[in-house]
Amino acid sequence: MKHFINLKDIPAKDLRRILIDAKKRKKARKKLSNLDHDKGTPLKGKLLIQMFEKSSLRTRLSFFLAISQLSGRTLTLRSDELHLSKGGESIEDTAKILSSFGDAFMLRTDNDEKLEEFKKYLTIPIINGLSPFSHPTQILSDVFTVEEIKKRPISKLNITWIGDSNNVLNSLIAASIKFSFKLKVGCPKKYQPSKNIMDYIKKNKNKITIYNDPKKAVEGADVIFSDKVISMNDKVDKKKKLRDFKNFKINKNLLNKCPKAIFLHCLPRGSEVDENVFKSKQSKVWLQALNRVHVQKSILLYCLGKLR
Repeated sequence: MKHFINLKDIPAKDLRRILIDAKKRKKARKKLSNLDHDKGTPLKGKLLIQMFEKSSLRTRLSFFLAISQLSGRTLTLRSDELHLSKGGESIEDTAKILSSFGDAFMLRTDNDEKLEEFKKYLTIPIINGLSPFSHPTQILSDVFTVEEIKKRPISKLNITWIGDSNNVLNSLIAASIKFSFKLKVGCPKKYQPSKNIMDYIKKNKNKITIYNDPKKAVEGADVIFSDKVISMNDKVDKKKKLRDFKNFKINKNLLNKCPKAIFLHCLPRGSEVDENVFKSKQSKVWLQALNRVHVQKSILLYCLGKLR
């Protein structure tokens, strides 16, 4: 049994095995419909329990299709309907019930400590569907998308992030260490990664450079990543934050500096990207979203000891 909480805690060879499996599974599904089962029905009889404490569209849909295509079933719980939030039931007791009824648990949470506490008491794998610190399923899928489009290992590419230092960037930084790729981060000075993240980068001697000028950050980029500047439950002065990021808007002038780069955004989008960039040929956001299904299938198989 293996958990999938943060990329930094998963061996690089295991992450690569997941991507290799996802590539094979996607190729094998070319003539299949969304709800057709994968050959061999690898997770027949298995139940994935999902719980969402934060809004979700892509994660909810992609995990539903992932477990369905593997011949398993999914049950989605709303946190506000459980005794965990309404009746004061402990995480320990909740975890024991989840372990008795399900085979894996996917949690999208507003509390990283909750993930760790569930992990302590669960006897089934837990998968992080998003937390304040990281979004590992998103970024591993993004690595898959980059390599699929560029037809090269991501270690041979120059990756740029333009935007806030948030959970998605934290996972991208972890991925840059695991997969050994160069990463440039473009953001205003006071929105740089936290000291803990910078210490993690320094400890692992990774090739990550911080720029307070977006034009310098995108020079030579093969891929430009971004995310919504105002994140879910972001408790800040939103108008001020948007003003602070005014010069970091991803527009055609910025993309002209790297005409061969692709643009990726984990969605939902906001004012950080121009409409003509989002809908341009360089934008691959729809493929990026769809690939979540293929990679999460392989993550489920990894966690349940069924990865071929």
